[in-house]
Amino acid sequence: MTERTHFDTIIIGGSYAGLSAAMALGRSLRNVLVIDSGLPCNRQTPHSHNFLTQDGERPEVIARKAREQVEKYETVEFLSDRAVEGKQTAEGFSIHTQEGKTVTAKKLIFAAGLKDLLPGIPGFAECWGISVIHCPYCHGYEVRNERTGILADGDFAYHYAQLLQNWTKDLTIFTNGASTFTDEQRDKILYHGIPVVETEIESLEHENGQISQIRFKDGSTFELTALYSRPGFEQHCDIPEIMGCELTEHGLIQTDGFQKTNVEGVYACGDSTTMMRSVASAVASGNLAGARVNFELIEDVF
Repeated sequence: MTERTHFDTIIIGGSYAGLSAAMALGRSLRNVLVIDSGLPCNRQTPHSHNFLTQDGERPEVIARKAREQVEKYETVEFLSDRAVEGKQTAEGFSIHTQEGKTVTAKKLIFAAGLKDLLPGIPGFAECWGISVIHCPYCHGYEVRNERTGILADGDFAYHYAQLLQNWTKDLTIFTNGASTFTDEQRDKILYHGIPVVETEIESLEHENGQISQIRFKDGSTFELTALYSRPGFEQHCDIPEIMGCELTEHGLIQTDGFQKTNVEGVYACGDSTTMMRSVASAVASGNLAGARVNFELIEDVF
């Protein structure tokens, strides 16, 4: 990083969405600072899928190639740090980092993503993103027709049961305790031949993240190849909410069709704004945010 402290735009988060926004702005000759702590949510996932031209590539390879390409634009700078405070100023915005740096910009783009709140089931964290997965569009083809579980309850479990029938018929729902399905949901699930197991889970047995079976608290086990789950999450960066950005009922940053938040001059993109968490979606929303911020900068002076 140079000695520059004021930028046209600061992007908080340097993964796929942030890098995509940075490329759009770099190509627009904007002075950009990307602040990134180096903790992408898919860092444990072995392969990325459903992204045209990159299908099956390792996430870190995609990210490294993207970073190398963005670095070629001289107006884009990077700071390995974590943004911890943000506020509006007369000239735009001020961001303070964990390492004590203060930088300012006319516009902000939040692309820091989400932090998954994994359950305390032994083995879950080790399997997360490898064989305990959340998105059939990202991973379903690789475990098609395999013995598959759904670790969820209520509406989420019902939605997964609907969705996953397209990839495998060998499905079992594990609610890890008494289920909360409505009578209508339970009838529909049983009609499609999907068993519901309410026994509490002790642990997930695995080898290097590849699940082999669920072990229950009553001593029984269930063998399977893949397990779908959607744990809770929170924003990786709380600055948007502190600055007054509205959140959706699911805790995502609310944006309009151009990735703009309700706070003037503040945009957001990537996983922090959508339930459709994928590399392809992140890149698309980052590209849109970058282009729109550039146009807003133009409107400010023309």
